[in-house]
Amino acid sequence: MSYVLIGIPGLQDLHTWISIPICFMYIVALVGNIFLIFLIVTERSLQEPMYLLLSMLALADVLLSTATAPKMLAIFWFHSMGISFGSCVSQMFFIHFIFVAESAILLAMAFDRYVAICYPLRYTAILTSSVIGKIVIAAVVRSFIICFPFIFLVHRLIYCGRNIIPHSYCEHMGIARLACDDINVNIIYGLTVALLSTGMDIVFIITSYTMILCTVFQIPSWTARFKALNTCSSHICVILIFYAPAFFSFFAHRFGDKTIPHHIHILVANLYVVVPPMLNPIIYGVKTKQIQDQVVLFFSPINTC
Repeated sequence: MSYVLIGIPGLQDLHTWISIPICFMYIVALVGNIFLIFLIVTERSLQEPMYLLLSMLALADVLLSTATAPKMLAIFWFHSMGISFGSCVSQMFFIHFIFVAESAILLAMAFDRYVAICYPLRYTAILTSSVIGKIVIAAVVRSFIICFPFIFLVHRLIYCGRNIIPHSYCEHMGIARLACDDINVNIIYGLTVALLSTGMDIVFIITSYTMILCTVFQIPSWTARFKALNTCSSHICVILIFYAPAFFSFFAHRFGDKTIPHHIHILVANLYVVVPPMLNPIIYGVKTKQIQDQVVLFFSPINTC
């Protein structure tokens, strides 16, 4: 069995033009995140819990964009729309797996900021390298356990020959809707995953920042308050960029078929896999002085030649 990914339905004539910014953003995402990982791995001053988690976020961004963008560009440039059932299911699994893992990493980063601001004297004692390693392993294992059932949920369905997916990449409900079988289980499990895993991550992130704000506003100095909140600004920006389009795409795909034009939420879904990966290293590079300093040091020999 093979499928046909048609790209962005209704905008096929604009595929070439749409591909230009997507290709640019994908290249920037790759270069930016790989360079960020390189800096964190090679510079001892950046091997702190916050930056180790940031390197995991950068790795997830590279994997997410690479799992989707090359096929999208192949569709837009070469009309290479065919994809086997196995490849489609594999792409589906990795997209959902990386998304859930990235959500867990963002939660871990919120916990990092909570400990840094609420318990600064115990920060290094609480968030040791061993603890960070266990957090990352837990995020990966949780993501695998949550997303592995998606494979069985699409394999159990009966398909009747429909093979056109109105999307640029494969995702769970896109495959399930090709079946002539009852997909209520797929819908319920997808909603459950969104609400109980990613949704709970958001609840815990909000809880962390609520406690951070309570601690910050107990500080008498406005300068100290601003400095403490400024350490969280990059993370807050990344959270908004990550969750807002993800949930728009998720709920539009399930409930917004009659109110939101299909090409709009497919376009948003396409941008989602390249825009946050592109912006994340830029945000941390602009907002984090330690990373700025290391970037300047890295390129200073070039500037002095």
